Formats: sequence, structure tokens, C-alpha cells
Amino acid sequence: MRTAEEYLEKLRSMRRNVHLNGELVDRDHPEIMPGIRVISETFKTDDPALRGTATAVSHLTGKTINRFCHIHRTTDDLLAKQKMTRLFCRRTGGCIQRCMGVDALNALSVVTKACDDAMGTEYHDRFNAYLEWFQENDLVGNAAQTDVKGDRSKRPHEQVDPDLYVRVVEKKKDGIVVRGAKAHNTIGPYCDEIIVLPTRLMTPEDRDWSVAFAVPADAEGVHQFVRATHPRPRRFLKAPAAEFGACDSLTVFDDVFVPWERVFLCGETMYAGQLAALFATYHRHSYTGCKAAVSDIIVGAAALVAEYNGVTKAPHVRDKLAELVAVGELVYAAGIAASVNAQPSSSGTMVPDIVFTNVGRYHAGVNVMHEFEILIDLAGGLPATLPPEDEWADPESARFLEKYIMRNPDVSAENQHRCFRFLSDMLCSSNSGVMQVAGIHGGGSPIMEKIAITGLYDFEEKKAIVRHLAGITS
Repeated sequence: MRTAEEYLEKLRSMRRNVHLNGELVDRDHPEIMPGIRVISETFKTDDPALRGTATAVSHLTGKTINRFCHIHRTTDDLLAKQKMTRLFCRRTGGCIQRCMGVDALNALSVVTKACDDAMGTEYHDRFNAYLEWFQENDLVGNAAQTDVKGDRSKRPHEQVDPDLYVRVVEKKKDGIVVRGAKAHNTIGPYCDEIIVLPTRLMTPEDRDWSVAFAVPADAEGVHQFVRATHPRPRRFLKAPAAEFGACDSLTVFDDVFVPWERVFLCGETMYAGQLAALFATYHRHSYTGCKAAVSDIIVGAAALVAEYNGVTKAPHVRDKLAELVAVGELVYAAGIAASVNAQPSSSGTMVPDIVFTNVGRYHAGVNVMHEFEILIDLAGGLPATLPPEDEWADPESARFLEKYIMRNPDVSAENQHRCFRFLSDMLCSSNSGVMQVAGIHGGGSPIMEKIAITGLYDFEEKKAIVRHLAGITS
């Protein structure tokens, strides 16, 4: 397994294809480093708090590997992945970002085998060879799924510009050439590999767009246009949460060559939709760990600011804290239920229960803004109007600011300041706005979870229960 230092050195050796603020930049650019620091946490697998959780044994080689490279073979694997995600997200104050790679790998593990079984293709052996290499090198994968889509009322083959969904433009003896773009690619500029998946159900006419493959993040023809987000930099009151951030890329594939050994679907339209849906299932299952951690942080911030404001014992405060706990733990419980009720696929990879997974992600999405509303209510207006940090470093200004920030006399002025500076980053920064939108749409919008739930839930069984209770026999 790699170290964080080895991961960073690899990034520094990659071809420059990352565009940031109108410039072509190196991957260790200061605006990108907060995201790199998040991923670096995932290499700290020897931490006693993560022992037995952050590593796994590869089913291909029998070697110990990073769990972010692992294929879930048992319900315990799914439970460990969910727990690991929650623990890592607590450390970084939000999304750990590496989960999308492992979610893509697990979806491919299932669908490549299913496609081979039905159509006589050779994708699964090809994928396993790629997976073994991926695990051996402890790589970081970005799942590039969401196409830019163009006119949302039209399918890929109906678009005026056929490149608005990633497609195969040429097949060669040794590989394929692809063109198009994928959006919302978190960790794009600081991943090793980009794993491209279909974004939707496909019709027979959408054959060219039914493609899955992997390329190095710096492959020729790949261009990344990046937005970086992180809390406001700290000059004086350094804090762990202020060191982390994220980047999202609009990733363009401008006639990129992909060798056949890296192609995992090519024209099999019925499996494109299955792959799109299965990646969403695995990613939403990861979200039941990630979102529980975000709720942990919101609960902690709410309880701390209530203590600092001296209102911990107020009944309405206790009521609001209970609401926050109920959301986070319900989402996590849904992930546990999805793990325990998982079913094996023909490849031996476990698929979490789809209904429980989507129920958990749905509750996370529809409640996230209410959680922030509670935190805002308890924090008051100071996170929005707190004077800049530099004022506190000036002795003349600080003597006034320290005097008038005081609330609970048992809490120092510095700790009051640190608390509200953290709340300001959580609630009133560019980073907070991005995270709130991601809380609703990341892993799929609530409407997509509803579609998955109603499409798979056994309503007939429930109707039969009521017919029996009501004495209906016909």
C-alpha cells in the first residue's frame, strides 16, 4: 500500500492537463492541495482507530489492500466500508471523496460478469486484470458518470450535438477512441485514474454511448476544467478543518484513445443502464456513512455552540439536538440494513439492498437543509458577521473583540472565537454553499431515490396484507 507522500509524488509526475482560474496548473497547486490533503488521510491505514476497518484482503491476490480498492464479498465488507467512510469523514469535516472510485469498481465487478454470462463477452476477466493492478498500486479512482446531457428531453442519439454524451467515435484493432465530457467530477485533478460509466438507461439506438472504460487522469486528450472549494485560509487560528477542501472537474475527452484492456462495456445497451443504476446504488450506500458523519459534525457544532451560548439546558435546544441525532442515525441505520440484506451477484460481489440504500440517501437529501437551519438557529447571527481574523491578531482591536465575544464565562474568548470561526466556514462561506448543494444532489437527487424506491418496492405484498385483514378474497 502507498503512503500519502508517495501519492503526492505520483501527482507531481503527471502531465499538466488541469485548468484552474484560466491557467494550466500543476496538480500540487495551492488551491488543489486542500483536496489532496483529504485523500491523503485515506492512506493512514495504520491508525489504531482504523485497524481492521481501513484495510481488507483482496479476493484476487490474498494480499492486504486499502479498503478503498476492495470488492465487497460479504455483508461484513459492506458494513466495514460504511463504518470506514463515517470515520474518515469525521476527520476531514466532510466528504472523504475516495468512495466514488471503489463504488465504480464494485459496480463494474457485477455488471461485467453479468454481461459476459449473457452475451459471451470478455469484460470480466479484463476488469479483474485491471482491478488487480489498481489494488497492487493502491490507486485513487474518480468515477466520471454524469454527462453534460444537452437537451434533457432527448436521448443521446437524438441530441443536435452527439458529443453531449460521451461516445465511441472510432473502433480500432487495439482500442477505441472516445469523445465527450463528464461533469461534477470530484477529485478529478488529484486522482490517478478516471473510471467512466454510463449515466442512464440506453436504447438500441444509443449503442455508441453505451461505453465504460478507464484512463489515466493525465491521458492524452483529457482536459480538466476545475473549480476549487475550501474554507477560508487561516493565518493565526490554525484548525484541522480549515486545511481540507475539494475540487470538481468538467472533464473533456477530446478523441481519447482507450486500449481494449481498459474497456469494460462497448455497445451493450441493456447493461449500460444496469451499470449506471448499480453505481448509484453503491455510491448511495457510501453516502449512508458519509452523511452520518456530516450529521455528527452538525450535531457536535450545535451542541458546542449551545454550550458556549449558555443555553444547553433549554428544552427547545434539547429538542433540536434530538432532531439532528435522529436524522444522522436513521441514515446510518438504513445503510446497516442495506448491508445486512445484501445479495450476492453472479460475480460473487455483494449488492446492498437497493430499497434500504435509497431510503437512507433520500432521508439524507431531504433533511440536510433542515439540519443547517437548526444549526443556524442555535448559532445566531455571529457566524455571518464575525470580524475578519486579522482584527483578532491586532492587540488594539483584540482587547475589544475578546471582551465582547464573551458568552458563557467558563469558555475563553479564544475558544469562542474558534467556535464561531468554524461555524462561519460551515454556514457562511463559498465552501458551505457547495457542500449544502452537494448534500441534496450528491449521489443522486431525492427524486432519483424516490424513483428507485417505487420501482423496486413490493407494493403487491403490502396490498395482499391489507386484503387479508379486510377480508377481501377477490
